[in-house]
Amino acid sequence: MCGIAGIFNFNGKSVHMNAVKHMTDKLYHRGPDDEGFYLDGRVALGHRRLSIIDLSPAGHQPMCNEDGAIWLTYNGEIYNYQELTSELKAKGHVFSSRTDSEVIIHAYEEWGAGCLGKFNGMWAFALWDSRKKELFCARDRFGIKPFYYYLDKGRFVFASEIKSILTDETIPCKPGGRVIFDFLAYENNDYIDHAEETFFERIKRLRPAHYMVVKDGEARAFRYWELNPEKRLERIPDREAAQRFYELFEDSVRLRLRSDVPLGTCLSGGLDSSSIVCIANKLIFKNGVNPAAVGERQKTFSACFDDKACDEREFINAVIEKTNVETNRVFPRGEELFELAPKFIEDQGEPVAGTSQWAGWLVMRLVKSCGVTVVLNGQGADEILAGYGSYFLANFKDLFAGLRFLRLANELNKYSRYHGYPRPWLAMDLMRHFAPFHPFRWKRRLTGEKEPEAFPLWLNRDFIKAHKYDICDEVRYEGHMDQSLYHFLCIERLPSLLRYEDRNSMAFSVEARLPFLDYRLVEFCFSLPSHQKIRDGAGKLVLRNALKGVIPEVVRERIKKVGFDTPEALWFRSDCRRQIEDIINSKSFRERGYFDAPAVAAHFRSFVNREPVNPRPIWKYVNTELWLRNFFD
Repeated sequence: MCGIAGIFNFNGKSVHMNAVKHMTDKLYHRGPDDEGFYLDGRVALGHRRLSIIDLSPAGHQPMCNEDGAIWLTYNGEIYNYQELTSELKAKGHVFSSRTDSEVIIHAYEEWGAGCLGKFNGMWAFALWDSRKKELFCARDRFGIKPFYYYLDKGRFVFASEIKSILTDETIPCKPGGRVIFDFLAYENNDYIDHAEETFFERIKRLRPAHYMVVKDGEARAFRYWELNPEKRLERIPDREAAQRFYELFEDSVRLRLRSDVPLGTCLSGGLDSSSIVCIANKLIFKNGVNPAAVGERQKTFSACFDDKACDEREFINAVIEKTNVETNRVFPRGEELFELAPKFIEDQGEPVAGTSQWAGWLVMRLVKSCGVTVVLNGQGADEILAGYGSYFLANFKDLFAGLRFLRLANELNKYSRYHGYPRPWLAMDLMRHFAPFHPFRWKRRLTGEKEPEAFPLWLNRDFIKAHKYDICDEVRYEGHMDQSLYHFLCIERLPSLLRYEDRNSMAFSVEARLPFLDYRLVEFCFSLPSHQKIRDGAGKLVLRNALKGVIPEVVRERIKKVGFDTPEALWFRSDCRRQIEDIINSKSFRERGYFDAPAVAAHFRSFVNREPVNPRPIWKYVNTELWLRNFFD
């Protein structure tokens, strides 16, 4: 795990060493162990190293092939590097290190862009091919590792973080109004990290599962991987599905335990993180994972809260008792939020949707303080295994459309029982969302009545007029359930969560690894029928079946999902109220042009008075203002 940066001048002008040095200085936190540069006239590559595999100087980057024709700056981990090393050696390639970085160079020599399909891991890299006079850039399948760039007629500038690119004062530093609008207008969702545009105007990101070739003043991007909707396992029995899932999941965790530095696991108490902890513990005793990495016991890291609605200690303790792992805990408190906000916002670099990301930041700070450099985390499980509540509605719609009314009745009954949702309300909600003959819809058709205004009332009206909804769902699956899974994995939810995860961990020089996002596991889960994911009012069915006897039953049988949430509503009404009021009543907030300040004040006042308003936008508009102050004022 590292920080990368570079400059490619198209006009033939040589890159000055200081230019790329300033860029890597901004990335020190991503790689405090080593620094390196490669300059070749109009091309410069920079690197900050966080040593994980092969801690020797042989892992220094930028790294080159035997004749110096290919140079690489790389951030990430290729987990199957040992297997690929053996394959490439058999083809005649000679290695001078044990690093996964060198695997990328030889794989590119052997397979060209096809090497990306060989990799199992997370990556963002730039490879200078001096023979072709082109820069080959690539990002992993899900966008776990970041790659930002700026392109104009004279140059291509890239880095792991936007603040590194902005060290060049000739690059415009302006807020991206289009992305800010999307972030604020969608109060409950994140539609901002799947596309090229960022919160900074003219600075873009290389999209997940894409590579880019920069040559002759042009940058052309190509997709190299995507899920195949035709790959289906419609009649797979429960036992076979669970066994196959277990094999893939165990192997994913096994690969992600490869490390030459101390590693641990994040443990929230939920099904996903508990599964990783228990499987990792089993593998540690079974396979003898590097003792230098594990220590006497596996280390776990958790955030706990005094508010019982958010606190998961009951389930964390159940995992601790079963595995005898070491537990380390942090207790986020509202009075610390605004005290630590400037550093958190600087580390994130772009606005975040909620205070749970701040709690995650505190967990990573705890990880660092305990001397751990690598952690395994559960991101991605909700997206591939139907862990969100909205998946149930999609499943209901598929059952309704397929005329499977008995099955639908059973699912509605179980959902109502387990999730505390009265059946009459659930039936009306289903009708309102899905039935084409619902009275409300016919009324609108007959009277010409428009749908309710979708934009938040607290957004500036002129700001709304300047932007229109331009969020296009990439429809790839026929079923509503499968399309919802794809949507959350590739468009709405996961891309933003991965950005938050990367910035939080790397702020403290910690590498976060995500076993649920092994591409083999993702492809398998997407090939399963819906009833292997949701059944009898519960999600993640195949995971529950696969982990029977491995994780505590109190965790495995838990159906009502509690996300990694903070008691922010309590904080905003008490510890943070004064700071929020100061921000939304400030001169800068009123004059931004993004907010209707009186409407924002009314919204927050209604929230404080416990009126029925949506509390989720509060952190969005507060965080956006603090971010604007930090980067633009």
